[in-house]
Amino acid sequence: MATRHIYAVRHGAADPFGALTDVGRRQTELLADRLARLPIDAVWHSPLSRAVSSAEIIGARLPGVPVAEAEELVDHVPHVPAEMPPAWRGFFDGYDAKEAAEGARLADALTGRFAHPAAAETHEVLVTHAYQVAWLVRDALAASPVRWLGLTCGNTALTAIEYRDGVGPSVLLYNDMGHLPDDLRWTGFGPGVRP
Repeated sequence: MATRHIYAVRHGAADPFGALTDVGRRQTELLADRLARLPIDAVWHSPLSRAVSSAEIIGARLPGVPVAEAEELVDHVPHVPAEMPPAWRGFFDGYDAKEAAEGARLADALTGRFAHPAAAETHEVLVTHAYQVAWLVRDALAASPVRWLGLTCGNTALTAIEYRDGVGPSVLLYNDMGHLPDDLRWTGFGPGVRP
């Protein structure tokens, strides 16, 4: 039975303009070294510059592996809950129905393209953003759409999901930063404990 192996990763740390910082480049180099031990078939990336730069660094460590854009990986809010959890009300201030519908469309496109078995055994890296990694994990676990909230993802953290015919997806790793030294492990979402 063919298995589709998805390695979803958040881009390296970036500045407010979307360019990778020195820390982001180092995080990505360490992630690339880890991914180079796997039989990667393709690297897909978001069209945003921080993901493009991260994918280029990864691709340089994977000779002969195609690196290409996948617009479904773009950073977006995948789901705006109808009943807002109190802790998240401020986060969603200003989202209107049109933006929520576009986020839902993009989320459906993301899972429609990547969250299913493939015809042949594949190993694909998805260089994307924290919310998209959270959405893929939520989808793989068949959890309620609101469950993507709070699934924080560190810069260059590795999440591995397998898809096989006839069985549900398997989440093998989530937010694994084992390739990073302690001082480079960070979610990018404010102060807090760095695991």
